[in-house]
Amino acid sequence: MAIRTLDDLDATDTAVGVRVDINSPLAADESLADDARLRAHVDTLAELLDRGARVAVLAHQGRPGGDEFARLESHAHRLDELLEAPVSYCDATFSADARAAVDGLDAGEAVLLENTRFYSEEYMEFDPERAADTYLVARLSPVLDAYVNDAFAAAHRSQPSLVGFPMRLPSYAGRVMEAELDVLGAIEETPTPRTYVVGGAKVPDSVTVVEHALEHDLADTVLVSGVVANVFLAADGVDIGRSSTDFIHDRGYETEIERAGDLLDAYGDRIRLPVDVAVERDGERHELAIADLPPRRDEAVMDVGSDTVDAYAEVLADTGTAVLNGPAGVFEEEAFAAGTRGVFAAATRAEYTIVGGGDTAAAIRKFDLSGFDHVSTGGGAALRLLTGESLPAVEVLR
Repeated sequence: MAIRTLDDLDATDTAVGVRVDINSPLAADESLADDARLRAHVDTLAELLDRGARVAVLAHQGRPGGDEFARLESHAHRLDELLEAPVSYCDATFSADARAAVDGLDAGEAVLLENTRFYSEEYMEFDPERAADTYLVARLSPVLDAYVNDAFAAAHRSQPSLVGFPMRLPSYAGRVMEAELDVLGAIEETPTPRTYVVGGAKVPDSVTVVEHALEHDLADTVLVSGVVANVFLAADGVDIGRSSTDFIHDRGYETEIERAGDLLDAYGDRIRLPVDVAVERDGERHELAIADLPPRRDEAVMDVGSDTVDAYAEVLADTGTAVLNGPAGVFEEEAFAAGTRGVFAAATRAEYTIVGGGDTAAAIRKFDLSGFDHVSTGGGAALRLLTGESLPAVEVLR
């Protein structure tokens, strides 16, 4: 069943609840340290306001008890700057004050309601029918005429503000949600050959991405890096050293070595492993060929080496579609940023490049790289789609 979009919504003088994901890094004074996620939703909000909607924006910030669990006042001020229409702030989510703030909007005005996670049920997951009966959804729905979900980055959650409103209101996908589903939900339609670049430290999820991509012929070639590469190297019989091995075992990833071994047996010619790696030796970056492993006892593999970057770049130069998911090393440390920077820059040579969000998108921003066709706003949600799983907040829109 098709999902309705803003093209299907008559927004004129309509009270629209819009769920966005503007969960952002904050400074010590709770001001925004990065407004990238807010800017991502500007098109959706601007379109609704330009068409005369009265917009109530719903969003969360941080997790209960966390350092970035904060009010949304600074987010409202920034949205007011980014949008030509006025955006106010209400320090309530579904109380009488919140409902009055929504009722008091004129056409073309917006209000950002308070952090949905200040309400305890919002940090729990429910099936849509139960979510529709939570206080947030039941109390706020009567002052809304329609609901728009633009929060792709949170679409893998089944929380009230994400799955409850579609049970009570006509519901639509916003422009961010629409674009993400059009790209990540239809990778099989992108140019071939396809190369998946899979790295990072979330090994179980990443191995599942590799498995799904190869089993469903979505990937012609997989290039592995990061901790994921260490797991595949170990599965291939390479001694990656005591420190890197301990890291894998301390996180309970022993079974992932077995899974990686099975994938190498089944698709070995389509999975490319690093030919060299970088370790920290005497406070500096030191590169070792795979044949020269293991490193010293206290040295951990921190990045792929320069020969690996060159080898991966050759593959990417002849690629129709490159899908990036996870950095090649500890890119936060400058000494070990070269692998991620080099591989990601090489990926822009592909005809079409998709970035899977999360740490991958963070690395691209850090290195100020450009030339990517689609940079996902979601980490966990993008990963779900890349592994063939459904997203609760998307399914309820159907």
